[in-house]
Amino acid sequence: MTRPILIIEDEQSIRDSLTDLFDVAATSVTAVATLEEAQAALARRPFDLIISDIRLGGKRDGGLQVMAASGLLSPEATVIALTAFPDEEVRLATLRLGATYFLEKPADLEVIAGIAAKHGVASSIHPEPAP
Repeated sequence: MTRPILIIEDEQSIRDSLTDLFDVAATSVTAVATLEEAQAALARRPFDLIISDIRLGGKRDGGLQVMAASGLLSPEATVIALTAFPDEEVRLATLRLGATYFLEKPADLEVIAGIAAKHGVASSIHPEPAP
């Protein structure tokens, strides 16, 4: 059974790195760059893991809108919020909206893979996640 993963990141290099991290046989990765693309992907199917930048396309709350949509459309998902602009107000908002983890950029891929593995999602670093 493949685990569906959604990556929402407007920086191409980060999106590519995260896509490569989860490009393993046990996962199915959808990677998008905008809030609109994220909303469309969430409307099509539920995801087991969602990794989202908070500031999408320069919008301070783009990622928060993703969190709100994912809470409704993928309520069982593990959600990792990424930001280069950490502040307590945004951190608390992401957690209220259902983010499971809040990581500051540049986020260590080892940490992200470890979180995913803890929730049963394989990666190139942890091909055998916890059951």
